[in-house]
Amino acid sequence: PIFSFFFFFFPSPPQAKELVLDNCRSEDGKIRGLTDEFINLEFLSMSSISLVSLDDLPKLPKLRKLELSGNRVSGGLEALAERTPGLTHLNLSGNRIKDLRTLEPLKKLPLLKSLDLFNCEVTLLLDYRDSVFELLPQITYLDGFDADDQEALDSDPDGLEEDQAEDGEELQRDSSSEDEEDGESDVEEDKDDDDDDDDDDEDGDEDDDEDDDDCDEDEVC
Repeated sequence: PIFSFFFFFFPSPPQAKELVLDNCRSEDGKIRGLTDEFINLEFLSMSSISLVSLDDLPKLPKLRKLELSGNRVSGGLEALAERTPGLTHLNLSGNRIKDLRTLEPLKKLPLLKSLDLFNCEVTLLLDYRDSVFELLPQITYLDGFDADDQEALDSDPDGLEEDQAEDGEELQRDSSSEDEEDGESDVEEDKDDDDDDDDDDEDGDEDDDEDDDDCDEDEVC
């Protein structure tokens, strides 16, 4: 089945957050081998795999970004609404989407922010952009531009990079805290060393006083 080579080497599907299966050709145009074991999957790319149907797409509750460009999907988008309810970014570029009715199931994806339909026949319709924004009012970007033809500034509209940045900041904070603790330990050690030096100086002064006393008693130094 499709993707069997990949899954043979993949250690733990439940731990995977990103999965790229581009150019893994399917034999019958359906998804094979991808199961609902990938419960934590957030990014899935299946570009150019000769995909025709989404009927076998498993339930992926945490999926946010789905790349399906370069396939032959012409309908059946109901599967996305049912099995990927948290989807924010959908790329259907280069598929066989011909009319607006095909896109109607996407109304049930309330978090969808970005939709790409480059090189689909639907883009040739009169007032295509206005019609899609009216049909799907929840989306912000269509083919990389908003309703005012302003290009998307964020190359990662689903926010995955932002989450990674936040994780990085948290790691930096933890590292800084550890460095501060190490610095405080070094200061305490230096203070202890200074105290030891002061004790040595006091002992030396006492020895000098004793020598002076000896000199006074013998009257010869």
